[in-house]
Amino acid sequence: MIFLSTLLLALLITIAMTPLLSMLAVHFKVAVDLPGERKVHTLPVPRIGGIAMTVGAFVPLLYWLHADHFVTAYLAAATILVAFGMLDDALDIPPRFKFLGQIIAALVIILAGDVQIRSLGMLLPDGFLLPGFIALPLTLLAIVGATNAINLSDGLDGLAGGICLLIFASIGCLAYLEGNQTIGLIALALSGVLFGFLRFNTHPASIFMGDAGSQFLGFSAASLSISLTQATPTLSPVLPLILLGFPVLDTLTVMITRISKGISPFSADKNHFHHHLMSLGLHHAESVVVIYVFQTLLIISALLFRYQSDWLLLVEYLGFSAAVLLFFHWARKKEWRAHHFDFFEVRIAGRFRLLKREGTAIKRTFPVFVYGISILLFSICFMARDVPHYLKIAAVPLLVTIGLIWLFARQWLGRTLRMTIYLFVPFAVYLSETAPNRWLNGTPHTLYNSLFGIFAVLILVISKFSRRTSGFKSSPMDFLIIILAVAVPNLPNNSVLDYQYGLVAAKVIMLYFSFEVLLTELRGKYTVIAGTIMLSLLVLITR
Repeated sequence: MIFLSTLLLALLITIAMTPLLSMLAVHFKVAVDLPGERKVHTLPVPRIGGIAMTVGAFVPLLYWLHADHFVTAYLAAATILVAFGMLDDALDIPPRFKFLGQIIAALVIILAGDVQIRSLGMLLPDGFLLPGFIALPLTLLAIVGATNAINLSDGLDGLAGGICLLIFASIGCLAYLEGNQTIGLIALALSGVLFGFLRFNTHPASIFMGDAGSQFLGFSAASLSISLTQATPTLSPVLPLILLGFPVLDTLTVMITRISKGISPFSADKNHFHHHLMSLGLHHAESVVVIYVFQTLLIISALLFRYQSDWLLLVEYLGFSAAVLLFFHWARKKEWRAHHFDFFEVRIAGRFRLLKREGTAIKRTFPVFVYGISILLFSICFMARDVPHYLKIAAVPLLVTIGLIWLFARQWLGRTLRMTIYLFVPFAVYLSETAPNRWLNGTPHTLYNSLFGIFAVLILVISKFSRRTSGFKSSPMDFLIIILAVAVPNLPNNSVLDYQYGLVAAKVIMLYFSFEVLLTELRGKYTVIAGTIMLSLLVLITR
């Protein structure tokens, strides 16, 4: 339960805090990113999401691992870094002060958390460890460099967040396989934070993570990957380079290009890979997906070849880097541009727009979705053998609150239903999956699981064909999140209990997305959803 609660608590805190902080930033005109020549957004956007991400990650870690020495050092270092990042977001402090904060944070995790690059594996003679006077500055350079690499990659909506979600998912997987619970829980908390934040950070983003968020993620990715690989002799010490491969390559390329032109390596320009992709004719979302694919290839190679020769991994990364650079060089030299096929534009896209305008697709699928999700939620409450007494007691005030709000203050009903869903759905799904009734075994359980895949497809269909101009929208990140959620139960060497936790996480996230779509599409007509939730709570109370 510790893994599931860490993921969900980080997710819920981030989802709750992000819109609140966004509203406060706009109201007080603090840390708002204005449009500019180098910006791809055309409206002011708050850049205060890093605070929500930090709190979302800190709370479960303080609850579960407050006595862990490494976690204490990590949280102290991250707090310093985030504080400097918040100052930069609010006041645009000079770069030297940003570097000061990064160096202090890195020294804290190096000295207090004992995170140092002492072994380079087969890159050095067998058994040779770097002395402290080399290990310390090398680790400092690696952490500060990775911090800035993620910070500089935050150039398109959802780009840095999606890259880091892949990184932390892979770090969590590696930690799980090596039995390192501390690193695994931190990675899981950060994954939960990104699950929640990406909902608001997709194109067009309603909030940015800011320097506080991007530096926090980069620092965490470097510190966790170095700590894990250095503490586990069987893992290659080259893996951190692979995991952070694309942002590192992007940053090095940009800085070398600037230096070659005789300008400061820290000056602003439009020479990042995402800028090049858009200059080749790719749209915003397409550029993000391409970079996701590049990063995914690196992540897959890190997981598959984690025990292989360090030289093999290094050569692989150098080969990957050369291929990416040669592609961009060739594209610029040949003035290649991405072409959007006329067949798609005229036939498929035209038909898509017609269906969306007429509303035929959503009229046919939406009722199935409304009543299907309602029946599924109601059924889940019957699937557990027993309902704990504490859950019955907790369900009573929720049931009463919904009833009173429905009768006397309907303007608050949507928010009340959303809060109730986020609170009780994880417990209902957890009980149905870890202690199901015997009649659910076999074919019924297979059919039950398949419903989640069906509703995942319906989420995408409804989001794409919706004629709303605001609210919940599907995006490339939805595919990324769904793939990761479904992949959790399929980790190698899974025990039965871990498999169940993975299914719980995947199903909870799917239900969260489903009800977000419903509450947005229903436009205040909450009778079916409110009735379903009240009946579901009543079932839990009376069982």
